[in-house]
Amino acid sequence: MNDKGLLFKLTWPIFIELVLQMLVGNVDQMMMSQYSENAVAAIGNVNTIMNFVTITFSIVTMAITIMVTQYLGSKNKEKVSEIYTVGIFTNLIFSAIISAGLFFGSDALFNALKMPVELHADAQVYLNIVGGLVFLQALFMSFSAIFRSNGLMKQGMYISVIVNVLNIIGNAILLNSMGIMGIAISSVFSRFIGVILVYRLFSKRIEGELHLKYLRPFPKETLKQLLRIGVPAGGESVMYNFSQMVILMCVNMLGTAVITARVYANMIAWLSYLYSSAVGQANQIIIGHLVGAREEDAAYKRSLKTLRPTMIITLIISTSVFLLSDHIFGIFTKNPDVLSLLKTITFIEIFLELGRAVNIVIIRGMQAAGDTQYPVFISVLSMWGVATLLSYVFGIVLDWGLVGIWMAMALDECVRAVIFYIRWKRGGWRGKAVI
Repeated sequence: MNDKGLLFKLTWPIFIELVLQMLVGNVDQMMMSQYSENAVAAIGNVNTIMNFVTITFSIVTMAITIMVTQYLGSKNKEKVSEIYTVGIFTNLIFSAIISAGLFFGSDALFNALKMPVELHADAQVYLNIVGGLVFLQALFMSFSAIFRSNGLMKQGMYISVIVNVLNIIGNAILLNSMGIMGIAISSVFSRFIGVILVYRLFSKRIEGELHLKYLRPFPKETLKQLLRIGVPAGGESVMYNFSQMVILMCVNMLGTAVITARVYANMIAWLSYLYSSAVGQANQIIIGHLVGAREEDAAYKRSLKTLRPTMIITLIISTSVFLLSDHIFGIFTKNPDVLSLLKTITFIEIFLELGRAVNIVIIRGMQAAGDTQYPVFISVLSMWGVATLLSYVFGIVLDWGLVGIWMAMALDECVRAVIFYIRWKRGGWRGKAVI
């Protein structure tokens, strides 16, 4: 298969799987929109927290992807089972600590985010259930990283279909009788079934195994390597989501109606983001194999070839959302002020998503090549110096509200896009492979 065909073959199942994973949370919000707008805002706040939490698991899953693809590219499979076992064990420990923190620290977290008091009760119920069982998400993400590293894209997509169907059925059954608690129970139950399915798939299709023998004696060097790769590689995503939580504080200061508008805007914005993310992950797998095989020139050309069509399709998706925004958001709200606000937001979103498409493709390529520290350094500077700071200045100080916050986030993405594109062209990522 040619290189272009390989990218497409890897991308489309990843995209569908990511859309379906995203729908587990967003279907909750969509179905709750017919029940209570306060509940929608509460779930939106909790989902922002949970996005940050699950991104912390990417510290390990990103390292699994990078290490496995490079070892497979170099035809060295001896350490693969050890990497699988240590990676999943580490994420389980992370998730147990995080679950305890979410359960016991929810009130302090809500207050820190300046969440309106009227949302606390619903948010508490949803967070205790979904956050308390977050280890299910950690396991699912870890197995998904293993499947992608081995080229098993469609299987993850099929499992995500099953998870979403179960979630929708569970929501329909439990929503009227249990409200937001029923929505949360349905979400974690569907993810529990998903974990059982991914484990069975791993046992049948993956060359390698999970076994306690790989932990006795504990392979400290493998863990160090996972963290040495994963902390910088996943750090970019962690810092992004942390900045989003701080930006959420600014949004929460603008009232429940604006919080709800942000939830609706983010639900649709995910369409463009998820396509870019799928292409970026597929490109990362290819780059990892090429770098592992010492073919850096081919890796350089591959990312640049990937970038142009990604930007074109992102432009088409985000422009279509802008032109159809009244019809799309009319499904969730009939408030003319909210619809007008969302129209403006989706216009700004066009520029935001173009910048984000460049960032995702180039950063994923840099990470696959072992250049993990530079993206974090630049991202921290821009996310906090541009997105977070200017969100407060534009949104609160200048009183531009949600529009000002979206302008700040778009500017951040575009600034980073220019910097990372120059980095890739100049080759600062070369010679940094981990093997």
